[in-house]
Amino acid sequence: MPAGDYSLEISDLVVRYGQNTVLNGLSCAIRRGERVAILGASGAGKTSFLRAINGFVPAASGKILVDGIDVSKTRGRALREFRSRIGVISQRHDLVDNLRVHQNVMAGALGRWSSWRALRFLIWPLPEELEAARSALRRVGLEHKLRARTSSLSGGEHQRVAIARALVQDPVLMLADEPVASLDPALSQQTLELLCRLAEESGVTLLCTLHQPHLAEHYFERIIEMRGGEIVRERTGAGRLDALEIFPAWGEGI
Repeated sequence: MPAGDYSLEISDLVVRYGQNTVLNGLSCAIRRGERVAILGASGAGKTSFLRAINGFVPAASGKILVDGIDVSKTRGRALREFRSRIGVISQRHDLVDNLRVHQNVMAGALGRWSSWRALRFLIWPLPEELEAARSALRRVGLEHKLRARTSSLSGGEHQRVAIARALVQDPVLMLADEPVASLDPALSQQTLELLCRLAEESGVTLLCTLHQPHLAEHYFERIIEMRGGEIVRERTGAGRLDALEIFPAWGEGI
Protein backbone atom coordinates (compact mmCIF):
# COMPACT_ATOMS: atom_id res chain seq x y z
CA MET A 1 0.00 0.00 0.00
CA PRO A 2 1.38 3.48 -0.84
CA ALA A 3 2.80 5.44 2.10
CA GLY A 4 0.16 8.14 1.63
CA ASP A 5 -2.53 5.62 2.61
CA TYR A 6 -1.15 5.42 6.14
CA SER A 7 -2.17 7.82 8.90
CA LEU A 8 0.43 6.49 11.33
CA GLU A 9 3.75 4.74 10.75
CA ILE A 10 5.97 3.73 13.66
CA SER A 11 9.38 2.10 13.22
CA ASP A 12 11.54 0.58 15.97
CA LEU A 13 10.19 2.96 18.61
CA VAL A 14 11.99 2.95 21.96
CA VAL A 15 10.79 5.08 24.89
CA ARG A 16 12.53 5.22 28.25
CA TYR A 17 11.69 6.82 31.59
CA GLY A 18 15.13 7.18 33.10
CA GLN A 19 16.66 3.72 33.01
CA ASN A 20 13.28 2.02 32.55
CA THR A 21 12.42 1.00 28.97
CA VAL A 22 8.63 1.24 28.52
CA LEU A 23 8.44 0.78 24.73
CA ASN A 24 10.95 -1.63 23.25
CA GLY A 25 11.39 -1.54 19.47
CA LEU A 26 7.71 -1.12 18.66
CA SER A 27 6.69 -1.00 14.97
CA CYS A 28 3.28 -0.76 13.28
CA ALA A 29 1.38 1.04 10.51
CA ILE A 30 -2.22 2.26 10.76
CA ARG A 31 -4.27 3.02 7.66
CA ARG A 32 -6.25 6.22 7.28
CA GLY A 33 -9.68 5.91 8.82
CA GLU A 34 -8.86 2.65 10.59
CA ARG A 35 -10.33 1.97 14.05
CA VAL A 36 -7.72 0.20 16.16
CA ALA A 37 -7.99 -1.05 19.74
CA ILE A 38 -4.84 -1.49 21.82
CA LEU A 39 -5.19 -4.16 24.50
CA GLY A 40 -2.90 -4.93 27.39
CA ALA A 41 -2.66 -5.14 31.15
CA SER A 42 -1.66 -2.14 33.26
CA GLY A 43 2.02 -1.45 32.66
CA ALA A 44 2.01 -2.94 29.16
CA GLY A 45 2.94 0.45 27.66
CA LYS A 46 -0.41 1.42 26.13
CA THR A 47 -0.57 4.96 27.53
CA SER A 48 3.11 5.60 26.81
CA PHE A 49 2.44 4.49 23.23
CA LEU A 50 -0.27 7.14 22.81
CA ARG A 51 1.78 9.82 24.57
CA ALA A 52 4.71 9.15 22.26
CA ILE A 53 2.47 9.48 19.20
CA ASN A 54 1.28 12.87 20.48
CA GLY A 55 4.81 14.02 21.28
CA PHE A 56 4.29 14.18 25.05
CA VAL A 57 7.12 11.73 25.75
CA PRO A 58 10.28 11.75 23.62
CA ALA A 59 11.47 8.78 21.64
CA ALA A 60 14.89 7.48 22.69
CA SER A 61 15.17 6.05 19.18
CA GLY A 62 12.98 5.09 16.23
CA LYS A 63 10.55 7.07 14.10
CA ILE A 64 6.93 8.20 14.48
CA LEU A 65 5.21 9.51 11.34
CA VAL A 66 1.71 10.98 11.76
CA ASP A 67 0.14 12.15 8.52
CA GLY A 68 3.66 12.51 7.12
CA ILE A 69 5.01 14.51 10.09
CA ASP A 70 7.97 13.02 11.97
CA VAL A 71 6.84 13.60 15.56
CA SER A 72 10.13 12.36 16.98
CA LYS A 73 11.92 15.32 15.34
CA THR A 74 9.24 17.99 15.86
CA ARG A 75 9.77 20.67 18.52
CA GLY A 76 8.48 24.02 19.75
CA ARG A 77 5.76 25.81 17.80
CA ALA A 78 5.62 23.10 15.13
CA LEU A 79 4.90 20.51 17.82
CA ARG A 80 2.14 22.67 19.34
CA GLU A 81 0.56 23.10 15.90
CA PHE A 82 0.79 19.35 15.33
CA ARG A 83 -0.94 18.61 18.65
CA SER A 84 -3.79 20.96 17.74
CA ARG A 85 -4.80 18.41 15.06
CA ILE A 86 -4.70 15.39 17.38
CA GLY A 87 -7.88 14.72 19.36
CA VAL A 88 -7.15 13.27 22.81
CA ILE A 89 -9.83 11.65 24.99
CA SER A 90 -8.87 10.23 28.39
CA GLN A 91 -10.65 8.45 31.20
CA ARG A 92 -10.19 11.58 33.35
CA HIS A 93 -11.95 13.71 30.70
CA ASP A 94 -9.62 16.67 31.54
CA LEU A 95 -12.50 19.15 31.72
CA VAL A 96 -12.67 22.27 33.90
CA ASP A 97 -15.74 21.80 36.08
CA ASN A 98 -16.32 25.48 36.88
CA LEU A 99 -16.55 26.41 33.19
CA ARG A 100 -19.62 26.19 30.99
CA VAL A 101 -19.93 23.24 28.63
CA HIS A 102 -19.37 25.39 25.52
CA GLN A 103 -16.14 26.73 27.03
CA ASN A 104 -14.77 23.24 27.60
CA VAL A 105 -15.77 22.17 24.10
CA MET A 106 -14.06 25.12 22.43
CA ALA A 107 -10.89 24.40 24.40
CA GLY A 108 -10.27 22.05 21.51
CA ALA A 109 -9.60 25.12 19.34
CA LEU A 110 -7.09 26.77 21.70
CA GLY A 111 -4.12 25.32 19.83
CA ARG A 112 -5.14 27.41 16.81
CA TRP A 113 -6.04 30.59 18.74
CA SER A 114 -3.97 33.47 20.05
CA SER A 115 -3.90 34.07 23.82
CA TRP A 116 -6.03 37.20 23.31
CA ARG A 117 -8.71 35.31 21.40
CA ALA A 118 -8.83 32.55 24.03
CA LEU A 119 -9.31 35.13 26.80
CA ARG A 120 -11.95 37.02 24.83
CA PHE A 121 -13.87 33.79 24.19
CA LEU A 122 -14.16 33.13 27.94
CA ILE A 123 -15.73 36.57 28.43
CA TRP A 124 -17.57 37.20 25.17
CA PRO A 125 -17.86 34.28 22.74
CA LEU A 126 -18.76 35.20 19.18
CA PRO A 127 -21.88 33.67 17.58
CA GLU A 128 -19.79 31.58 15.17
CA GLU A 129 -17.76 30.17 18.08
CA LEU A 130 -20.90 29.22 19.98
CA GLU A 131 -22.26 27.62 16.81
CA ALA A 132 -19.08 25.53 16.46
CA ALA A 133 -19.54 24.31 20.03
CA ARG A 134 -23.26 23.69 19.46
CA SER A 135 -22.53 21.71 16.28
CA ALA A 136 -20.03 19.45 18.07
CA LEU A 137 -22.41 18.93 21.00
CA ARG A 138 -25.24 18.12 18.61
CA ARG A 139 -23.16 15.25 17.23
CA VAL A 140 -22.83 13.74 20.70
CA GLY A 141 -26.44 14.42 21.73
CA LEU A 142 -25.74 17.24 24.20
CA GLU A 143 -26.77 20.37 22.32
CA HIS A 144 -29.21 21.19 25.13
CA LYS A 145 -26.28 21.38 27.59
CA LEU A 146 -24.45 24.14 25.67
CA ARG A 147 -24.47 26.70 28.51
CA ALA A 148 -24.73 24.28 31.45
CA ARG A 149 -22.12 24.20 34.18
CA THR A 150 -19.78 21.31 33.47
CA SER A 151 -19.89 20.38 37.15
CA SER A 152 -23.61 19.59 36.79
CA LEU A 153 -23.02 16.82 34.23
CA SER A 154 -22.98 13.07 34.85
CA GLY A 155 -19.95 10.89 34.15
CA GLY A 156 -21.29 9.78 30.78
CA GLU A 157 -22.04 13.39 29.80
CA HIS A 158 -18.52 14.43 30.80
CA GLN A 159 -17.13 11.84 28.41
CA ARG A 160 -19.35 13.05 25.57
CA VAL A 161 -18.21 16.65 26.15
CA ALA A 162 -14.61 15.41 25.90
CA ILE A 163 -15.48 13.75 22.58
CA ALA A 164 -17.12 16.98 21.36
CA ARG A 165 -13.97 18.89 22.31
CA ALA A 166 -11.90 16.51 20.18
CA LEU A 167 -14.29 16.97 17.23
CA VAL A 168 -13.81 20.76 17.34
CA GLN A 169 -10.14 20.17 16.58
CA ASP A 170 -11.04 18.68 13.17
CA PRO A 171 -8.43 16.02 13.97
CA VAL A 172 -6.46 13.85 11.59
CA LEU A 173 -6.08 11.31 14.41
CA MET A 174 -8.01 10.60 17.61
CA LEU A 175 -6.28 8.99 20.59
CA ALA A 176 -8.61 7.62 23.27
CA ASP A 177 -6.84 6.41 26.42
CA GLU A 178 -9.09 4.08 28.43
CA PRO A 179 -12.15 6.23 27.63
CA VAL A 180 -14.60 3.84 29.32
CA ALA A 181 -12.56 2.79 32.35
CA SER A 182 -14.75 4.77 34.75
CA LEU A 183 -18.11 3.92 33.13
CA ASP A 184 -20.50 1.06 33.81
CA PRO A 185 -20.88 -1.70 31.16
CA ALA A 186 -23.94 -0.19 29.45
CA LEU A 187 -22.41 3.28 29.22
CA SER A 188 -19.10 1.78 28.08
CA GLN A 189 -20.80 0.16 25.09
CA GLN A 190 -22.76 3.31 24.23
CA THR A 191 -19.67 5.50 24.51
CA LEU A 192 -17.59 3.26 22.23
CA GLU A 193 -20.51 3.01 19.80
CA LEU A 194 -20.63 6.80 19.62
CA LEU A 195 -16.87 7.29 19.39
CA CYS A 196 -16.45 4.70 16.64
CA ARG A 197 -19.44 5.96 14.68
CA LEU A 198 -18.17 9.55 14.76
CA ALA A 199 -14.71 8.42 13.66
CA GLU A 200 -16.22 6.47 10.77
CA GLU A 201 -18.45 9.37 9.70
CA SER A 202 -15.50 11.79 9.76
CA GLY A 203 -12.99 9.40 8.21
CA VAL A 204 -10.69 9.95 11.20
CA THR A 205 -8.17 7.35 12.32
CA LEU A 206 -8.97 6.17 15.85
CA LEU A 207 -6.60 4.48 18.33
CA CYS A 208 -8.22 3.42 21.59
CA THR A 209 -6.58 1.69 24.56
CA LEU A 210 -8.82 -0.75 26.43
CA HIS A 211 -8.74 -3.46 29.08
CA GLN A 212 -11.88 -5.24 27.82
CA PRO A 213 -11.20 -7.73 24.96
CA HIS A 214 -14.91 -8.23 24.22
CA LEU A 215 -15.39 -4.50 23.56
CA ALA A 216 -12.29 -4.37 21.38
CA GLU A 217 -13.44 -7.36 19.35
CA HIS A 218 -16.95 -5.96 18.86
CA TYR A 219 -16.28 -2.33 17.91
CA PHE A 220 -12.84 -2.24 16.32
CA GLU A 221 -11.58 -3.44 12.96
CA ARG A 222 -8.12 -4.27 14.23
CA ILE A 223 -6.69 -5.23 17.62
CA ILE A 224 -3.10 -4.75 18.76
CA GLU A 225 -2.08 -6.62 21.92
CA MET A 226 0.80 -5.28 24.00
CA ARG A 227 2.89 -6.79 26.76
CA GLY A 228 6.06 -5.43 28.35
CA GLY A 229 6.29 -2.50 25.94
CA GLU A 230 6.11 -4.68 22.85
CA ILE A 231 3.44 -5.70 20.35
CA VAL A 232 2.91 -9.41 20.89
CA ARG A 233 -0.06 -10.04 18.60
CA GLU A 234 -2.25 -8.36 15.98
CA ARG A 235 -5.65 -9.61 14.82
CA THR A 236 -8.84 -8.41 13.21
CA GLY A 237 -12.02 -7.50 15.07
CA ALA A 238 -15.65 -7.48 14.01
CA GLY A 239 -15.74 -3.68 13.76
CA ARG A 240 -19.50 -3.67 14.29
CA LEU A 241 -21.44 -0.44 14.67
CA ASP A 242 -24.87 -1.57 15.73
CA ALA A 243 -27.92 0.37 14.61
CA LEU A 244 -28.56 1.80 18.07
CA GLU A 245 -30.85 4.72 18.69
CA ILE A 246 -28.19 6.40 20.83
CA PHE A 247 -30.25 9.56 21.25
CA PRO A 248 -32.52 9.98 23.10
CA ALA A 249 -31.99 6.41 24.37
CA TRP A 250 -29.20 7.59 26.66
CA GLY A 251 -31.78 9.74 28.41
CA GLU A 252 -31.41 12.52 30.92
CA GLY A 253 -28.85 12.26 33.70
CA ILE A 254 -26.68 9.65 32.03
